[in-house]
Amino acid sequence: MPRPMLASRLAGVGTTIFAEMSALAEATGAINLGQGFPDTDGPSEVLEAAIAAIRQGANQYPPGIGRPELRRAIADHQRRRYGIELDPDREILVTTGATEAIAAALFALTEPGDEVVLFEPTYDSYAPCAAMAGVVPRYVRLDPDGGWDPADLRAAVTSRTRLVLLNSPHNPSGKVFAPSELDEIAAVCRDADLLAVTDEVYERLVFDGEHVPLSTRPGMAGRTLSISSAGKTFSVTGWKVGWATGPAELVAAVRTAKQFLTYASGAPFQPAVAIGLALPDPVIDRARDDLMDRRDLLCDGLETAGLKVHRPAATYFATVDVRSIGIEDGMGFCLSLPERCGVVAVPSQVFYADPTAGRHLVRFAFCKRPSVISEAVRRLATLSSGGPR
Repeated sequence: MPRPMLASRLAGVGTTIFAEMSALAEATGAINLGQGFPDTDGPSEVLEAAIAAIRQGANQYPPGIGRPELRRAIADHQRRRYGIELDPDREILVTTGATEAIAAALFALTEPGDEVVLFEPTYDSYAPCAAMAGVVPRYVRLDPDGGWDPADLRAAVTSRTRLVLLNSPHNPSGKVFAPSELDEIAAVCRDADLLAVTDEVYERLVFDGEHVPLSTRPGMAGRTLSISSAGKTFSVTGWKVGWATGPAELVAAVRTAKQFLTYASGAPFQPAVAIGLALPDPVIDRARDDLMDRRDLLCDGLETAGLKVHRPAATYFATVDVRSIGIEDGMGFCLSLPERCGVVAVPSQVFYADPTAGRHLVRFAFCKRPSVISEAVRRLATLSSGGPR
């Protein structure tokens, strides 16, 4: 029998659910509340800066670690916002989005057979990246409102555990980990001598509570690689400009892997992001304030349609429990929704190692224009009117 083309470590990965549901939206003409990309652009200051950079010739390879003005801007942002001091030349690495930074971190910081602790539901790239690195994921489960048991975290750690990968603000739940929860995670990392890799891409899109970096907790600055990006903050998800920051030794290790992935990218976008990070907080926070209104518009509409909504404290997404309208299977609900209501959503089961754990949950994106959300809400209202299921 011929050998399979796909390596066994990626068996079962397949096409991302976002590609599948976006294709379904295109094929049916449905409103796409599945994939998390905005349908409006970010601040004009950032967009115009990218255009100017292209015209000024910033179109060839930038330095592998990132353009110096962007690294300085990241350092300034971390100092101003969180009191974190970073050396722009040794403790900051610009990457092709946060996803590449996460992959490079797993490739660089783990050995095959190591274990990595994840909080599930997880962003969909984490498990495949772990598989490509040859590491074994171990899961700590969040309930739909973001609750979790610290005992589960300690139970997930073994002698083979290398690091904890924490996503806060969390996609898909919208949870923001509180300082007390971060202290629990920090204690486990210190006690077991673990590294931490944090995905903080929604750090500027917190509606309720406050984002606190794990690296600021006692004993964590020297063992945490913090990852973020410009895509969510400035509504430029297609630019794929991210960064990893932390101790020079960790950043150097990740740079070793990253240089053989893309080496460098986004040359004219990097100076534009630098300008964006230097904007006054009220300008940057405009997107958050607008997004909070859109969250409430969608969540109120979903509740009116009879769905139980787990209203998020951050991010682009709201999760609903479809059992509230008598449906058990979220995947089936999502596959039928374009025909029933002309709306696309994502079944949350794809974010769980055991799909049955999230079988009844569905994720909707609200990073769309209010008019689009309003029309989607109007269509979804038929769910509460006893329409076909």
